[in-house]
Amino acid sequence: MMLDGFMMYLLSAAGDILNREHTNVYQDMSQPLCHYFISTSHNTYLTDNQIGGTSSTEAYIRAFMEGCRCVELDCWEGSNGEPVIYHGHTLTSKILFRDVIEIIRDYAFKHSSYPVILSLENHCGLEQQVTMVRHMKAILGDMLLTQTLDGQVPKELPSPEQLKGKILVKGKKLPDLVCDPENMSFLSDNNKEEEEDEEERVLRRDRRRSSPSLQEMRLLQVKDAAQICQELSDLAVYCQAVPFQSLEQALGSQQACQMSSFSERKARKLLKES
Repeated sequence: MMLDGFMMYLLSAAGDILNREHTNVYQDMSQPLCHYFISTSHNTYLTDNQIGGTSSTEAYIRAFMEGCRCVELDCWEGSNGEPVIYHGHTLTSKILFRDVIEIIRDYAFKHSSYPVILSLENHCGLEQQVTMVRHMKAILGDMLLTQTLDGQVPKELPSPEQLKGKILVKGKKLPDLVCDPENMSFLSDNNKEEEEDEEERVLRRDRRRSSPSLQEMRLLQVKDAAQICQELSDLAVYCQAVPFQSLEQALGSQQACQMSSFSERKARKLLKES
């Protein structure tokens, strides 16, 4: 056997370290969505480095064909009223939000029929947020999940099996100040490690200060909420981004459809503490 033949053997099914029976879904997929690890792509649009690399819709195709079920869209104000996607405040190239949504429509379920999550990092003003919603609804159609499956407030998340063929939006949610004034949470979604680390530094600096009052939390939430349009808020059905405060708060009062992002450093710290 020559070198090329040996390489072909190693790369063939016969030499695969993966159990071939596991190339198809064999797990129980009827549990709530949060019971599963989800293959996720970060800065999905980039084909090169994060400072001056090229953004491309092809990167989304590659992510879906590799099995990703959660992709990231960094949305910024664009010209002619059209939002764009790129790594903000860098030299990376820009692509139209509309073009990305069309690619998602065409490739989201080529590799798998299980749900896809669009992680929106929204930096657009209210007008272009409405444009984002209009594009998602017009292009994705029935694939876009716009309300809970049963029309009720969820006590637990639906399963991947129930959400087959559906596209979920992860984003901030407007507060219901009238119906739920006690269950308040800041709306900023710390889904960047750099932002998270900065938050930890601020928390350490202010550790000896008293916690903000409920009234202060309300004012901060209302101020932040003014930057989110109702239409975009309504799309955050099962993946409502809220900041992580503590394990006690999350276990005691966080709703099933609320989720938090934090850095690996913070995850390791929580593992040590609890």
